[in-house]
Amino acid sequence: MKPYVVIMAGGTGTRFWPHSREAHPKQFLDILGTGKSLLQMTFDRFAAFVPDDHIFIATNDRYEDLVMEQLPSLTQDQLLLEPAKRNTAPCIAYACYKIASQNPDAPIIIAPSDHAIFNETAFQKTIMTACAAADTEKLITIGIQPNRPATGYGYIKYEPSRGDINQVNSFTEKPNQQVAEQFIASGDYVWNAGIFVWSGQAIINAFEQHLPTMDGLFKKIASSFYQASERDVIKKEYLQCEDISIDYGILEKSNNVHVVLGDFDWSDLGSWASLHGYGEKDAMGNVIRGEVLAYDVHDSLIIAQEDKLVVVQGLGNHVVVDTDESLLICEKDNEAILKQAIAEIKSQGKEEFL
Repeated sequence: MKPYVVIMAGGTGTRFWPHSREAHPKQFLDILGTGKSLLQMTFDRFAAFVPDDHIFIATNDRYEDLVMEQLPSLTQDQLLLEPAKRNTAPCIAYACYKIASQNPDAPIIIAPSDHAIFNETAFQKTIMTACAAADTEKLITIGIQPNRPATGYGYIKYEPSRGDINQVNSFTEKPNQQVAEQFIASGDYVWNAGIFVWSGQAIINAFEQHLPTMDGLFKKIASSFYQASERDVIKKEYLQCEDISIDYGILEKSNNVHVVLGDFDWSDLGSWASLHGYGEKDAMGNVIRGEVLAYDVHDSLIIAQEDKLVVVQGLGNHVVVDTDESLLICEKDNEAILKQAIAEIKSQGKEEFL
């Protein structure tokens, strides 16, 4: 049975400001310098083994034109347009209830649009292993073997089995450095990739049990799926959904969650530091794009515009990103200062820079 794929592409990508803007966030940008956006790369990754018409894009309705510009082969039925931000549980419910209305037993793969996968053959094998195990009961997530005590990822504790499917014991969101080191030392934890596989019936059963109000809402509007009225109904009813993540609303409360361990190089590309980590570096450990002259610069990420020369001297472990309207210079690992800056831009009423 051919699986379905739901690519979540509704985020605003603020951690990649100023390159990523609210009107054109990072999933629509060529972050990795491949000539394709992250969304296009994700679509192509799944289109290698899933029929194109089985791939759905869930995004905010303000990004409809961007999605269709980058993926012109999509039909309107493959666009899941959210009228408001309500986190991942409503987004996933919309997709899964719609797909299940036509094929409740088919595996459904849920994947973010902004991840980097560097061994796509191994990735495909892992996903198909999960699809083969998807039934009316299991909720399956993909775990990545950690290679460092990262504090920016969620962790999964699991019970090892002799097969490919392992029972999940617990989830931990973004631990501090000491706890992350303990997790790595124990060998009982993997990173939570935020990629899920289940049948439509399995996830609907979970919504019935753990988020019954949301379950009732999507069952109520199911008759509009694949109809001309779908968009208008979603615009009205979606606003009633609770703002809650699939992890907190479903997975952390369920006792039937399993993990398949992925043997591929992965990054969620959640920050400028993560992009530096996976970029091609020069002899000084720098990742440089554009016309840049760097003197006594090491372990830094510098992105210049195509028509501008940037000269940098004396920086280490920094990020420099130049755009038409904004310039970012900060310590590479200091995500807090970027959050603070964005908050201040909003508080000063300067949203035109976001």
